Formats: sequence, C-alpha cells, structure tokens
Amino acid sequence: MKVVATIEARMTSSRLPGKILKDIQGASMLARIVERARRSKRVDEVVIATTTNASDDPVVDLARSEGISIFRGSEEDVLDRVLQAVRAHDADLIVELTGDSPLVEPFLIDEMVAFYEGGEFDYVANTAMRHSAPWKKEPTFPIGTSVEIFGADLLSDVAEWTQDPIDREHVSSYIFERPGQFRLGAFEAEGEWCSCRRPEIRLTVDTQEDLDLVREVYGRLYPQNPGFTLRDVVELFEKEPELLAINGQVVQQRVFEQRQK
Repeated sequence: MKVVATIEARMTSSRLPGKILKDIQGASMLARIVERARRSKRVDEVVIATTTNASDDPVVDLARSEGISIFRGSEEDVLDRVLQAVRAHDADLIVELTGDSPLVEPFLIDEMVAFYEGGEFDYVANTAMRHSAPWKKEPTFPIGTSVEIFGADLLSDVAEWTQDPIDREHVSSYIFERPGQFRLGAFEAEGEWCSCRRPEIRLTVDTQEDLDLVREVYGRLYPQNPGFTLRDVVELFEKEPELLAINGQVVQQRVFEQRQK
C-alpha cells in the first residue's frame, strides 16, 4: 500500500496572501511543512498540490529546487486537484495535510495511519470534526495539527457523488458530514498524547498574528532541535503561556458555518 501525503498550497490566501512562502527560521513555511511530513515513517511520498495559476509558479520553483513532488490543478476544485495528484503518484492511501500547518506532527501521522489500518475505518481525522455539525465529536488536538486519512478509491467515488462547491473546496467534507454513511474514526489526544489535549491552542497560519506565533515557536525550539515535537510545543506554552495571546483573538472558520450562509 502506497501512502501519499498531499499538501494543498496556493499563493492567493485571502487573509494572508503569499503565506506559504513566508520565512520561518530561514526556510519557507511550505518547506517547513514538507520537512516535517517527510519525517513520518508511514508516508512514502509527499506531494504539493497547487494550482495552474501563474501566481503559483513560485511554488513550483520551490518544489523543483527542493526536490519535492508537485502537481498543478484547479484552484476552486481542490477535491479534483488532490484526486488527480494522488492518481499521478499511484497512491492507495491519502494523508491530507494543508499548506497552513507548519507544526504538523510526523509521529501523529504515523499513529493515525496505524489507527486507520486497525479500525476498519473509511476516514480518520484528529481535528476535522471541528468543521462538522453532524459528526458529534469534539476535537482534542490543537487547531493546525490536522491530519485526515482516507483511501484514494473513496475520494474517487466522492468526486462522482458531489458537485457541491463547498465539498469541492474542502475535499473531505462530503465524508465527515455523513457519519451515518461512512465509518468515521476520531483520533483523540489521550494516552501518550494526553499532554497535547489542547484544542483551544491555535497553531494554523491564516493571519499575520498566527505567523508571528509560529515564528516564536520555531525561534525557541528549532535551533536546538529541528525535530521538535508537538509535545515540545505544548510544553513551551506551559512555560510561556503569554505566547498564546499573540493570536488569541483570531477566529477559526468552520465548514458547517459556510453552509449556513
């Protein structure tokens, strides 16, 4: 079984344009995400899924200079972009990541792949339930540590089943909004992950304040240990809780709220 991690990335972010190439400790945010995803022992290949827009040519240049696999597809139809990317790389299992999560945890990816394999699930996630009203599970991991796992064949089916613009934008929303149709597995911050049970912490990058916080985290942890873990991040916040005020006012958008507009 070939496991491919996809990173959805484009330059035209609405709240922080060009964020994926913003510097974090001497490398772009996108390069940092790839660096961490590549540490996963269960991921066979990391692929950046960007758009065909000329504005994303710098993303292609970065990928080529760093030896990173890349696929270009539709800007609006992200579902199809991801589907075509994994087809091009012969994926059996998709680990879906996003281009705004520079603190994605490789060990978490490993354990979630094992959880998916051992649980007879159609879909496994650790924070996506935050975006679903029907899936009555509360996320336990910090925002910005999202990992979603599902089969390439399932995504191919979903592409046939829905043309809803929200589903096409959010890739997996058709799945996680139908707990009665699919076997959904919620990976929770318990056991050895209990110290990471901090769903109120925001580690994603959508705004300048988010980027400022992530830069503070990397500045404190990366020079001493480039392989720092999510547990190290949480421990840092326990020692310096004032850091969380940097982006504490930023509001996270949710998929089900988009449907209600």
